[in-house]
Order: sequence, then structure tokens, then C-alpha cells
Amino acid sequence: MASATARHILVSTEDQCNDLKKQIEDGADFGEVAQQHSSCPSKAQGGDLGSFGPGQMVPEFDKVVFSAPVNEVQGPVKTQFGYHLLEVTSRTD
Repeated sequence: MASATARHILVSTEDQCNDLKKQIEDGADFGEVAQQHSSCPSKAQGGDLGSFGPGQMVPEFDKVVFSAPVNEVQGPVKTQFGYHLLEVTSRTD
């Protein structure tokens, strides 16, 4: 069965999400940015969501996690919770 590990940053606006993505692309550490800005409790672990399978996350999130390249920041991804930056750290098919 497929599974993935990922980390994410959850914020309330698309503008903030784009700003944080630029900071990461310019060299900021994903985990540190998550700790400082994410509104998800996972921020305490640098945004780490651990391991999960298809269908365990909301559909918009799932679609990206199980199709995006590994170790590449994706987003903004809009869900009912807000806007996410996400990075797949590993995936098995």
C-alpha cells in the first residue's frame, strides 16, 4: 500500500503562503518557518505530519502529496483549513 511522509505549513491567506514559499526558496529552513508561522499543531515538529496513506488527508492535500516530486516545496494548496505549503519527504508506491 502506498504511503508518504510530509511536512507542511498552514496559514490563513494565499499572500502569506506565497511570501513564506519565497523565503524557503531563498534559503530559509522549512522547519523553522513552520515553527514560526504555521497555525497547525504540527508546527512544534517543524510541520512534520509523519507517515500516512492515501485518503487520510483532505483530498486537495492528498492529491499533491501522492503526485508531487519528493523534497520539493509545493503550494499554495487551498483546503477548508486555509493555505498550505507542503513538502513530501518520502513516498512509497
